[in-house]
Amino acid sequence: MELRRDLSDLKKISRSASCFMGLSHLLYLKDYVKGVFFALCELGFIACLPFIIKKITGLVTLGSPHPELPIKMRDNSIFMMIDGILVLAIVVIFAIVYVLSVKSAQAGYREYCRTGRFKRQKDLFDSAMGKSFPIFGLTPAFVMILVFVVVPLVFSVLVAFTNYSDPSHIPPNNTVDWVGFQNFAELLGGENTWSIGFLRVAVWTLVWAVLSTFTCYFGGLLVAVCLKEIDFHIAPVFRFIFILPYAVPSVVSMLVWKNLLNGSFGIVNRTLMQIGLISQPIPWLGSPIMAQFTCVVVNLWAGFGYFMLLSMGTMTAISDDMNEAAKIDGANRRQIFSKITLPLVLYQTLPLIIMSFAHNVNNFGAIYFLTNGAPTVSDTTTTLAGSTDILVTWIYKLTITLMKYNYASVIAVMIFIVLAPFAIWQFRQTKAYKEGSV
Repeated sequence: MELRRDLSDLKKISRSASCFMGLSHLLYLKDYVKGVFFALCELGFIACLPFIIKKITGLVTLGSPHPELPIKMRDNSIFMMIDGILVLAIVVIFAIVYVLSVKSAQAGYREYCRTGRFKRQKDLFDSAMGKSFPIFGLTPAFVMILVFVVVPLVFSVLVAFTNYSDPSHIPPNNTVDWVGFQNFAELLGGENTWSIGFLRVAVWTLVWAVLSTFTCYFGGLLVAVCLKEIDFHIAPVFRFIFILPYAVPSVVSMLVWKNLLNGSFGIVNRTLMQIGLISQPIPWLGSPIMAQFTCVVVNLWAGFGYFMLLSMGTMTAISDDMNEAAKIDGANRRQIFSKITLPLVLYQTLPLIIMSFAHNVNNFGAIYFLTNGAPTVSDTTTTLAGSTDILVTWIYKLTITLMKYNYASVIAVMIFIVLAPFAIWQFRQTKAYKEGSV
C-alpha cells in the first residue's frame, strides 16, 4: 500500500514538473531555490516565444523577394539562417534544462522518501550551489563552443541544401531557397561538367593524401634508420640539416620551389641543360601528370623531417638488447629492421599516420602556393578546378572566385564524412579517452 502511494505521488510530481518547470519544487518538495530558478527559465522562454517563432519561421522560409524595396530593407536569407540556427540552439538548451528539471523533481522526491523529511532551505541552497558550481564554471566554455563552433558547422552543412550561389541567389539583392539534395545530385551524379570535375578532384585528393603521407613517413623512417646506423660525430649535423625544410614556413618553401621549377627560366632546368643531362626544358609544373608528381616530391622534401624526428624518438625506446640478441641469432641489418624496428615504430606511430593523412587531405598550402591548381584541363573553364587542385583548394576557388557557396558546402560535407571516422578512431586510441572511459 505504501509503495503504491509512493508511485502515485511520484507520477503526480512528474506530471506537475512536466507541465511547468519548477512547479513540483515549489508546491510539493519545498525546494524554493531550484523551483524559482526553473520557473524563471520557463517564464523567460515564454516571454521570448514570439521572437523565437519569428526566427524559426525565417529559417524555414529564408525570406521572400521584395524587388520594390531598397536593397538594405530586403530579406537577407543568410542572416535569417544564422539567426534561426542560433535560436534553435537556444531551444535545444531549454529542452535540456526542462528535462533536467523533471529529473531533479523526481530525485528530490526519492530523497524525501528515503529520509522521511524535507531538508532545510539553507541545506538546499548549499547543496544547489555546490552541485551547480561545475555547471556555471563550464557554461562560458560551452556557450563559446556552441556559438563559434557548432553554429558555424551547422550553417556550413545547411548551405549545401540551398542555392546560395552567384549570380541569382546572393543576398541581399536576391533571396536564397532550399533545394534539398539537388546540389549533391549535380556534383555526385550525372555526366555534367561539375560532376566530372568533382570526381576528378576527389580521386586526385585521395591519391595525393595517400602518396604524400606514405612518402613522408617512410622517407623520414629511412633517413632516421640511416642516421642511427651512422657511427660518427657528424650525425647531429645531418639531423639539423634535414629538419630545416620542416622548420621553414611552407608558404616560403612552396613559392621558392615554384620559381625553381619554372619551365622557362627556372634554375633547375637551366642547371640540367648546362651540365648536359637534358636538351629540352622539363615541364615540371606544365603537364598534369608531371605537376602531380612534382607536388608529391616537393611535399616529401618539406615533410619528411617531422617523421624523421618522430621515428628517431621512437627508436630510442627500443632496447639495444633486442638488437644484440637478433645479431647473435644471425640476423642481418635488413632483418633487424623488418622484424624488430619497423613493427615497433609502426605500433607507436600509427595514430600519427592517420592524423597526417587527414592533414594532407586538407593540405591547402602545399598545392595552392606551389601550383595554384595548374595546369588546366578540359573542365577548368567552368569549374576552375585544375589538374593539381585538391578539394580544399577547389573550395577556396569556388567561394572566392565563382561564389558557388552551395557547391563548396557540399564538398566540405563530403570531406567531413570521409575524415570524421579517422578522427574518431584516432581519438579512441588515445590514453586520455581510454582513461576517461574507465
